[in-house]
Amino acid sequence: MRGVFVDANEALAVIMERLEKPGDPKVRIHRDPDIKPGQYPEILDGAEIAIVDHTALPTEVAKKCTGLKHVVFLGTGARSYMNPEELAELGISVHLIKGYGDTAVAESAIALMWASARVIAMMDREMRAGNWLREDGMQLTGKTLGLIGFGGIAAEVARIASGSGMKVIAWNRSPKSHPGVEFTDLDTLLARSDVVSLHLLLNDETRGMITREKIAKMKPGVVFINTARAAIVDEQAMIDALNSGHIRHAGLDVFNIEPLPANHPLTKIPNVTLSAHSAFRTPEASENLIEAAWVHCRRIVNS
Repeated sequence: MRGVFVDANEALAVIMERLEKPGDPKVRIHRDPDIKPGQYPEILDGAEIAIVDHTALPTEVAKKCTGLKHVVFLGTGARSYMNPEELAELGISVHLIKGYGDTAVAESAIALMWASARVIAMMDREMRAGNWLREDGMQLTGKTLGLIGFGGIAAEVARIASGSGMKVIAWNRSPKSHPGVEFTDLDTLLARSDVVSLHLLLNDETRGMITREKIAKMKPGVVFINTARAAIVDEQAMIDALNSGHIRHAGLDVFNIEPLPANHPLTKIPNVTLSAHSAFRTPEASENLIEAAWVHCRRIVNS
């Protein structure tokens, strides 16, 4: 059984090679992170396993991938790039990797929260333009952080935020408990939170879940953080709330269109701090990610 890492950047390719063990399934590394979906059949060349970092795999393209039986997706957000149910009907299983970057993403969410509360990026931009902008920030000690969704990343965010003197409340779709975290219903969380941070997977239930009505229920002057998936939020409603000041500031790592176009409305709004879908990008997380990909490949071959 053969595998192909179809869209490897150089850093992940090097880790993939280093973590290979004697007896591992043969995995060819295609060192080009910018492939197009239509290139899948040629790149795979009949291989049974596709290791995919970020390239969309439309169902119609998958039908042309002779021999493909498994997709090892490097992360949890495969639904943003492919339809697992439709692939399953073709006999292709999609394997996800969870937990590899919990700490990395949590630290990024915290960084965006602090940068947003103290408008660091805005002052930086203005100073580079020759303007001495001095803005009052939001002091976060004693404030309430509301976590929407509570998995491994949110638990790490809660740990860091609690240690900095914040009160942490959370809502999760299924009942949970966690030391130092108060669980509540979603509307109560929105009304009480000074900072709202989103930590949900994207699926049919969560797509568009943060509606205009939900945003209106947030506390006026809220800081909003999204390191999850952009499609969970009504983007235009969020932009309107930013322009009105109902959302004081947003820290965003994910977008409906990636890369974010230079003329996108979010690039024109001063009270937004943007990062390029990089919350998970640390050497430690990459190491965990590729090790987990090898584990999937070994398990597939030996099953």
